[in-house]
Amino acid sequence: MSPCPATDGRALADLKSVGKATLADFRLLGVSSVAALAARDPRELYERLCRLKGVSVDICQYDLFCCAAAQALDPYLPPEQCDWFWWSRRRKAAKPDKAED
Repeated sequence: MSPCPATDGRALADLKSVGKATLADFRLLGVSSVAALAARDPRELYERLCRLKGVSVDICQYDLFCCAAAQALDPYLPPEQCDWFWWSRRRKAAKPDKAED
């Protein structure tokens, strides 16, 4: 059985692909723990970040939020899914008619 994200002892900084800039974004968004991240929708986080910053943030930040949220939900996520660019490829494959860089 997988440990509960709220009790498995990981910090946001322990998640692969999460660096200083993303930690700052999480603070801005009010996400302070892995458990809090597990309860949030990556698309909502991305859209809120764009509103808060007043700019269209690079869409790859959405991929990173997907990556981090997936790790928050599943501490045993396959290693390749812990890389944000895996989520970029997935997003691009889902929308072959619309090329978002």
